[in-house]
Amino acid sequence: MSDSTSKRQPRPSPKAKPTGERAARKHAAIISAAREQFLRHGFGVGVDRIAAEAGVSKVTIYNHFGSKEDLFTEVVGDALEQALGESARVMNEQLAADDDIAEVLAAAARGWVEGIAQEEVLALRALIAAESDRFPQLGRAWRTQGPDRFAEPLAAALRLSEELDIPDMEVAILQFYALVLYPHIVHSAYGERLGSELTERLVDRGVDMFLAYYRSA
Repeated sequence: MSDSTSKRQPRPSPKAKPTGERAARKHAAIISAAREQFLRHGFGVGVDRIAAEAGVSKVTIYNHFGSKEDLFTEVVGDALEQALGESARVMNEQLAADDDIAEVLAAAARGWVEGIAQEEVLALRALIAAESDRFPQLGRAWRTQGPDRFAEPLAAALRLSEELDIPDMEVAILQFYALVLYPHIVHSAYGERLGSELTERLVDRGVDMFLAYYRSA
């Protein structure tokens, strides 16, 4: 039976998600299997195949996640937490302890690039882009768990810097991403990866350009 056919069938509607240690192991196994299958076959892969890979039943997947879209959203969130979670924690600690905004920006940018530029993370982003028209919530999950999670703490640090004058913080954050992070995402769309030496130049000069533009007169 095709996945499109299975979508038209009623799905189980669990009263509550499974809990406990055994349920946690199944949950992790489903996430791992789904990540592999989505990356290998795209979003169109059948839930049956994911269930077989995880060693669980199809009903178990719906009990844990509700729908394939919700499962994919959790796959994205899990991948981005692995890729960026530590960077977010380190950045928050550095923001609290370091008043050198240039050092904070450079360290944050290196952490983002290290996480986002991972092959699997970029592949998931490409899959999200391909499905964004049908499932806009996937794009929202990427933004929430990805770059957006850094926006507010970074904006708070920029506001506290007496060196800077930033009238439009939303635009400023996007400009900083464009300088240090987005080149990796753009090049990945063409199957290219930027080398470590070029990455360092982008970070160093991107921070310099950003601070030079917004430095108070």
